[in-house]
Amino acid sequence: MIASIRGKLEAVGADYVIVDVNGIGFQVYTPPSTLGGFGSTGDEVRLFTHFQVREDGISLYGFTSASQLALFKNLLGVSGLGPRLALTMISEMDLESLAAAIISGNIDLLTAIRGIGKKTASRIVLELRDKLAEGDAMLPLSAVSQENNDVIAALISLGYSTSEAARAVNGLPRDDKLVLEDKIKLALGRLGRD
Repeated sequence: MIASIRGKLEAVGADYVIVDVNGIGFQVYTPPSTLGGFGSTGDEVRLFTHFQVREDGISLYGFTSASQLALFKNLLGVSGLGPRLALTMISEMDLESLAAAIISGNIDLLTAIRGIGKKTASRIVLELRDKLAEGDAMLPLSAVSQENNDVIAALISLGYSTSEAARAVNGLPRDDKLVLEDKIKLALGRLGRD
């Protein structure tokens, strides 16, 4: 098993990087959202990896943090969910928002991710809710309330991407007196400043 890889960045593709480790180039599939953070060719990179052997090939998946890797492995444990879709999920939502959506059972938020339908979202919630809530996934979760998930869903329906919406609600005040509409206005204000 290859648990991590460190070497020089040789090339960046649409959904992978090639890392040169002592003259051997490893093609490592990564979440597309992390590709811009690797730097330029020749820079040293370190990735936490998952090595997968299947009938149709061998693949190496890499992540910039152990938390991303842990969530990826949990997502692979969901029946019918493959590595490409798991990478898309991790790429389109930050870890806290994705885990919070699963724990709270927010099907609407999960179906906003490309490739996730209602049946798949329901299966993800059913199979991972308790596991993530117990902390088995080793994720640094903050308490994200259902109201904030509703704000994210509202922003997505207004045309914002899942990651933009998640970032906008990340710093919302935890005030019980704020109603949903007020939280949406505050989040829209944060998006306007970015």
